[in-house]
Amino acid sequence: MANDAKSGEIATGNETRVIACGMIAREILDICTLNNLQHISLTCLPAEYHFHPEKIAPEMDKAITKAKADGYSNIFVGYADCGTVGKLDEVCEKHGVDRIAGPHCFSFYLGNEAFKNNNDDYVTTFFITDFLARHYENFLLKPLKLHKHPELRDLYFGNYERALYLAQVDDPELDELAKQIAAILKLDYERVFTGYGDLVPALKNTHI
Repeated sequence: MANDAKSGEIATGNETRVIACGMIAREILDICTLNNLQHISLTCLPAEYHFHPEKIAPEMDKAITKAKADGYSNIFVGYADCGTVGKLDEVCEKHGVDRIAGPHCFSFYLGNEAFKNNNDDYVTTFFITDFLARHYENFLLKPLKLHKHPELRDLYFGNYERALYLAQVDDPELDELAKQIAAILKLDYERVFTGYGDLVPALKNTHI
């Protein structure tokens, strides 16, 4: 685990240990800075677990156990369900901790209520976040081998119709990278500025 917002592993006061997905570490740190959330101490599980959701719940179990051993009485899980099919909720219930609501980060960036009530057909939508825009070669092209075998595009994305970029920040360079992803995948490109969505109130509510 890495990406601590504060130095040191041992709780020194009324700190909240946030154990999050590495894919949203930058966003959490930005939120903490913008909102002066000095009580939060951040640590992250590897972003690569995005491809192995079966690892999230057992590794979170270990991370929460360690945080408790380090003296953190207030712990928050910075994951939505993220493909764990309820297993992460079982871990949270076991330890008596909360997680951010929602099925995945796309939902809480858009706002869980808005995502749930939106009549658009997200089944044919490929979502892009700031993280994916920054790291699409390592977290999209290489894992799917599209950099060497572009013909696999139709196998993976033949049923998708659009690439929807959920922008956390206004950055023209990220916009261009997101457009590149849509072009590579041969999908219609759309952009929605979401900011940090439901992640902001979730972190603000982590005070002891």
